[in-house]
Amino acid sequence: MSLIKPFRGIRPAAGRAGEVAAPPYDVLSADEARARAAGRPNSFLHVSKAEIDLPPEIDHYSAEVYAKSRENFLRMFADGVLAQDATPCYYVYRLTMGDHVQTGLVAAASVADYNSNRIRKHEFTRPDKEDDRVRQIEALNAQTGPVLLAHPDASEVDALLAGASAGAADADLTADDGIRHAIWSIRDEATQQRLTALFDAMPALYIADGHHRSAAASRVAAARQARNPHPSGEEDYNHFLAVIFPRRQMRIFDYNRVVRDLNGLSTMGFLARLTDRFVVSVCAPRYRPMQRGEFSLYLPGQWYRLTIHQHLIPHDDPVGRLDVSLLSDNLLGPVLAIKDLRRDKRIDFVGGIRGLEELERRVDSGEMAAAFALHPTGMEELMAVADEGSVMPPKSTWFEPKLADGLVSHALD
Repeated sequence: MSLIKPFRGIRPAAGRAGEVAAPPYDVLSADEARARAAGRPNSFLHVSKAEIDLPPEIDHYSAEVYAKSRENFLRMFADGVLAQDATPCYYVYRLTMGDHVQTGLVAAASVADYNSNRIRKHEFTRPDKEDDRVRQIEALNAQTGPVLLAHPDASEVDALLAGASAGAADADLTADDGIRHAIWSIRDEATQQRLTALFDAMPALYIADGHHRSAAASRVAAARQARNPHPSGEEDYNHFLAVIFPRRQMRIFDYNRVVRDLNGLSTMGFLARLTDRFVVSVCAPRYRPMQRGEFSLYLPGQWYRLTIHQHLIPHDDPVGRLDVSLLSDNLLGPVLAIKDLRRDKRIDFVGGIRGLEELERRVDSGEMAAAFALHPTGMEELMAVADEGSVMPPKSTWFEPKLADGLVSHALD
């Protein structure tokens, strides 16, 4: 079985991509999604977050939500808003965010290679979130949320995608957030075969975002395999929807932390505790860390630069030397007694796309006592952790720009 293969994509009809495209299901609350979809009956949010079409008090994991998602999905087919390609295709997906451009391949990726760790993970998943994606996939008989993957740099892949995207795009739209999304189909069989061969020659792919989606796809495949007495291995359910970009084009923002209290310490007492492990210096407003091992701290009205003592960095440990680990192991845990980032209600996380101003706002409002800005995790760090078979701490990476839901979906039969 190949690492990737073309598939018959479900896509918006010609000229309708702008009506359909929506932010990923997991970056908006129900209230935000409801506001975004107001007056837009064909927004894919009606499929990916169907609770917006039900009473506000409904349990978002109730059977009614998945049934409504299926109803809306089928309605968009019946109305001619969505259609499925007649023949298998690969697709070029280009994202443009200001001066940043990244061009990747939409493909059906092998669940078997995910299970064997050739498609490599770097995060734990939560069973409840996996369950949600399993139920969504089964309700639609399709995967509608793409997994974001990275591949080792490959100049021939770049050249083939550049050639395939030289003409007019099948869909070209600019979303509300200013991100431009463009899609081209690759129907030429020789180009498809060459792309398949080039990816088969790669040692591994790396999950950047979408660990719950890929884990759910694996569970759905296992359940369907168990019900199929004569499998070929090439069934659509043995693959999952992915968009694969070259590693050098991936853009990771910082993923920052805000905390509700100083664990009973006064401001001066807190700063004094930090000097055992960090060089602490007052700095100009809105200081952004410029290198690994450097952090910025915001307390009401004042920014500080924290530089960790070099002997505390475990250079032979791909997880331990991450800045997110250094902050947890040397400050959040020992000083603030925040040890479980997944469950401790005293900590929250702010994507770097929101800027340092958001950190100031959360502290100056009195909601939070302190904020920490980090240097972004690098792709080489992510890949080193995944290659070792380890996992990163929660909220280690924030990828931008983000893929849209609804532009290409993958049917399971």
